[in-house]
Amino acid sequence: MTNPTIASRAEWLEARKALLEQEKAHTKQKDALAEARRNLPWVKIDKTYRFQTTEGEKTLGQLFGPRSQLITYHFMFGPEWENPCKSCSFWADSYNGLSPHLGARDVAFVAVSSAPLERLTAFKDRMGWDFEWVSSFGSDFNFDYDVGFGPDRPKEMSRAYNFGTIADAPIDEMHGTSVFAKGDDGSVFHTYSMYGRGLDTTNAAYSYIDLTPKGRSEPAEGNPMAWLEYHDAY
Repeated sequence: MTNPTIASRAEWLEARKALLEQEKAHTKQKDALAEARRNLPWVKIDKTYRFQTTEGEKTLGQLFGPRSQLITYHFMFGPEWENPCKSCSFWADSYNGLSPHLGARDVAFVAVSSAPLERLTAFKDRMGWDFEWVSSFGSDFNFDYDVGFGPDRPKEMSRAYNFGTIADAPIDEMHGTSVFAKGDDGSVFHTYSMYGRGLDTTNAAYSYIDLTPKGRSEPAEGNPMAWLEYHDAY
C-alpha cells in the first residue's frame, strides 16, 4: 500500500464529499446501464436443453419453477475435472440465501455445470451451499452459451469468449451468467449474458474488499486470483 495522505477530520470530510459526487454519478450511470440491459431484444430458444437435478431431469423451461425469469450462473466444473473452479466457488459463496429474495421478485436462480450431478452435490454439501446447482452433462447448453470449450464443442463453433474479446478460450470451461425469460405461452427467451470482469458486480466479497485502503492487491501479471482457496481451506 502506498503511503497515505494524513489529514484532519475536516480535510477528510471535504475530500469524502468530493468523492461522493463521483459515486452519485457512477450510480446514475449504473441505473442507465441497467435500463439499457432491460431493453435488449430477446431471442427465442427453440432447442430443448435437459439438465440433471436432484428432482430428476428438467428442461430449461422447468428450471424456472413458478417464476417468469431465470438467472443461470455458468459454474466452471468440467466433466473431467476432479474439483470445481476456486474463483467460481468464491462467487458462489455469495449465493446462499439469495433465492427467496429473488423469488419475491419473480426470479429463479440456478448454477449450471457440465460435471455429472453427483460431483456437484458432493461439493455443494462440503461447502454448505443451499442454492440449486444442476448438471448440463450431455447437453449443448454450455457450448451454445459460450462457456463450454471442451473436445465435444462442435468444430464449426467459434472458440471466442466474452463476445470475442478473448479470441481462443484458454481452458475447456469458462464462467459467466445468462438470463432467460418465459413468455405467457411458455416460450423461453434468452435476454442477457455476461462474462469475464462483467461478473464482478455479482461478487459480494469483492464489493467489500473494494471499499478498503488496500483494495484487491492482486498482481497485474499472471493469475490475479491465485490467492483464492475454497472457503474451508484457508
